Amino acid sequence: MTKKILLVFFLMCSLNVFAIEIPTSTRANNAIISVEQHLKKELIKKDLKYGAPIFIRIFKQSAVLEVWIESNDGTFIHFKNYDICTFSGDLGPKLKEGDNQSPEGFYFVNARSLNPWSRFHLSFNLGYPNSYDRFNNRTGSALMVHGSCVSIGCYAMTDDNINEIYALSVAALKGGQPFFRVHSFPFKLEQTELSKYKANKWYSFWLNLKEGYDYFNENKKPPNVEVLNGKYIFNK
Repeated sequence: MTKKILLVFFLMCSLNVFAIEIPTSTRANNAIISVEQHLKKELIKKDLKYGAPIFIRIFKQSAVLEVWIESNDGTFIHFKNYDICTFSGDLGPKLKEGDNQSPEGFYFVNARSLNPWSRFHLSFNLGYPNSYDRFNNRTGSALMVHGSCVSIGCYAMTDDNINEIYALSVAALKGGQPFFRVHSFPFKLEQTELSKYKANKWYSFWLNLKEGYDYFNENKKPPNVEVLNGKYIFNK
């Protein structure tokens, strides 16, 4: 085998090793096809690219899911808001399996988290419980963002909305983003709003969430989130 053929062979092997396998289905493919041209046109208007890395923020009180897209300079630009059809429970984190509470905190989604065969049209798993949740003995499973507009602990969207969110997610993962972050908050954690909840039992927890919330607002880049001594910490 010549050196040139060997080089091509090893390059192909390397690509196969590092390629991200995206689970798919006929339903997912049809959903993506139905929205991607429209999304591309909307993105061009904001000088953004289809397939660029994404970042998602969720706000319970206003029932809004925000999608942000990475721009050419590496900062994230607000692309679009999607109304959350319904979510379970009240303000505050999920504590245990079966409490019908939607989670709050810092999560990430990779290709393995996608479910193109979901009973709720299309979905992706938030990754609850994360390391913070596990440190605090919180339990639960299959906490999703999905379609079908019904929730027992998840963030449920209309099918039209999840089609767009799912398409942007798949495009980003195919584009090389290894995972995208999803930050879930009770409300926008501005100090004036948060100060109204000083008597709430989750006030100190929300103060910790506010550190990550503020980091993104100041830098327009989601922070690296870790857990130290049972508390979220944030780094570049």
